[in-house]
Amino acid sequence: MAKRKVALVPGEYFHIYNRGNSKQAIFLDDEDRDRFVKLIYLSNSKRNFNFRNNIVDIKINAWDFERGSPIVSVGAWVLMPNHFHLYLISPIPGIGEGNQTKLFITLFMQKLCVSYSKYFNGKYKRTGGLFEGRFKAVHVEDDIQAKYLFSYIHLNPIKLIDPKWKENGIHDKDKALSFLREYKWSSYMDYIGTKRNENKILMIESFPQYFNNIADFDKEIFEWLSIKEEEF
Repeated sequence: MAKRKVALVPGEYFHIYNRGNSKQAIFLDDEDRDRFVKLIYLSNSKRNFNFRNNIVDIKINAWDFERGSPIVSVGAWVLMPNHFHLYLISPIPGIGEGNQTKLFITLFMQKLCVSYSKYFNGKYKRTGGLFEGRFKAVHVEDDIQAKYLFSYIHLNPIKLIDPKWKENGIHDKDKALSFLREYKWSSYMDYIGTKRNENKILMIESFPQYFNNIADFDKEIFEWLSIKEEEF
């Protein structure tokens, strides 16, 4: 396997993403999205698990699974019809087991993508690769890039109600905010204080604090999206 252009260095922040093979949809209904979100939580562990054996057969809620200590910190996430985005930091040196620290993002992503692919292929009676190769990784190098990424991830779902918003801008911010507050397939709800099981995915303390309250949060994500992507 070819070496990655971006080294997954311990203690650094990364934008991790992938999409469906040939841009195909990878989430066809809420059951698919719910499974992937639960797998984000379950895969973040050194423990091996099988969803059917460890969750379904023993009839427990996936959020009650004793996964042990997480192997990465998740700062933001979003699901779109044919792709997903994650904002991660790998453990700093000393937290893992020697050189194992640099492998934790890879381990997490392998568990997540393999588990979901098996579920998806089984449900829809298909074969072959679901994702467009291995996951993509972008090293987040500074605060400006981090704030832009944070906003980009959380505003991504607006594309579902306004496909041209990135080119033309967001003209109705109230409508956009109302949609985001109801869109459960991202970490936006967690940042505005919605109490739900998905809160367990995030480790907010591992990431810079960009805002002090909900009003600041909404203001910040819109401001940072005004910075053009090509600046990075």
